[in-house]
Amino acid sequence: MKIKLDENLPAEIAANLKSLGHDVQTVHDEGLTGRPDNDIWTAAQREQRFLMTQDLDFSNVHIFEPGSHSGILLVRLRSSSRQNLINRIRDVFRIEDVESWTGCFVVATERKVRVRRP
Repeated sequence: MKIKLDENLPAEIAANLKSLGHDVQTVHDEGLTGRPDNDIWTAAQREQRFLMTQDLDFSNVHIFEPGSHSGILLVRLRSSSRQNLINRIRDVFRIEDVESWTGCFVVATERKVRVRRP
């Protein structure tokens, strides 16, 4: 899976996902840190990458309608410490059929993963 990792997620997640065979680019590595959400979104879509973020600006399914993009994973943890984020995303990518999420809007919490499909 081709993934774009937003700047609000720990960089260690990129290494974990790469070890699972995913093609991961980070906002930081591409020099997009601090850029407006629209720039991040445009880059992810231009590269046909699944965007992973904690940014609620990407949570409106009417704007980011499933099927109209390459996919979004919105991570919403009560305690979004660095280690909790790393652990939860690692677990989600080991357990879930993430390859089927292309074009989907996905929300991961501590307890569940909700997938809105096109």
